[in-house]
Amino acid sequence: MRLRVVLRTVAALIIGAGSTFLIANPASAAPAFQLPFPCNQTWQGNNSASSAHVSYEIDFNRGDSASADLGDTVLAAAAGTVETSAHQGSANGYGNLIVINHGGGYYTYYAHLNKRAVSAGQAVLRGQAIGSVGNTSRPGNGISPHLHYEVRYPDRSQSHIIRAVFNGSTYPYPNSSVTSRNCATSYDPAAVCGSGFEMTDSVKLGSAGTVNLLWKGSTSQNCVTTLKMANVGTATATSAFLEPQGSTRSTDSGNFTSYAGPVVRTAPSCVRWGGSTGGSSYTSPFEHC
Repeated sequence: MRLRVVLRTVAALIIGAGSTFLIANPASAAPAFQLPFPCNQTWQGNNSASSAHVSYEIDFNRGDSASADLGDTVLAAAAGTVETSAHQGSANGYGNLIVINHGGGYYTYYAHLNKRAVSAGQAVLRGQAIGSVGNTSRPGNGISPHLHYEVRYPDRSQSHIIRAVFNGSTYPYPNSSVTSRNCATSYDPAAVCGSGFEMTDSVKLGSAGTVNLLWKGSTSQNCVTTLKMANVGTATATSAFLEPQGSTRSTDSGNFTSYAGPVVRTAPSCVRWGGSTGGSSYTSPFEHC
């Protein structure tokens, strides 16, 4: 009898700490979530004035002006499979939304994106670029650029938004500044390609890295860079290429420690693009016309 009382007391303490999801399915350990932004970037999270006002969702900004974050790169907080990649503004106000299924009942939501760089059904690595910060929402709903981020468990019900954890620490609600340790690669594809480039597409190359396609609308240029996520710091065979339809292919190939590229071409029409690292390669069809 006394043992049962002790167990009930421990359970009550855990529930009171807001960790009921750990009891609900103790066999499903939470993924090792990281902040959904490139390595060493610092972002200000806001829960008390979140656009959803439901539970533990967080709105992230890092710029001083209302438009400073527009186009900034968003990363997958943990590895998983993209379950949703669609514009859902009229349905729920999330605008361009990506939902990643991490297994074990854990899902992350990335809303109001300017661009979506991954598709439903696509497997992604932690730290893979999946889109860019935006201000998309339902028609007539004017919002400033920011990333709306959620973790849900044990299913996708909105009532199951749980506290976010980054780098092993629970986010200090309601509002706090957080520095990203999402450092599988220390490079942001947009920073590699240069000012004005924004994520368009990204494909994982096994577990060795990702090949990324970016677009700069002001100059009608595409850029491709292959980022290593394994053997970083050691020179290994890595490549990136870009081929505008009707033109020649440009390739950057060699033994690189961190990335191949950037390969930049003016490409007002369709492009074929891809790259390789760690023995895995990807070649796209002509697309993004």
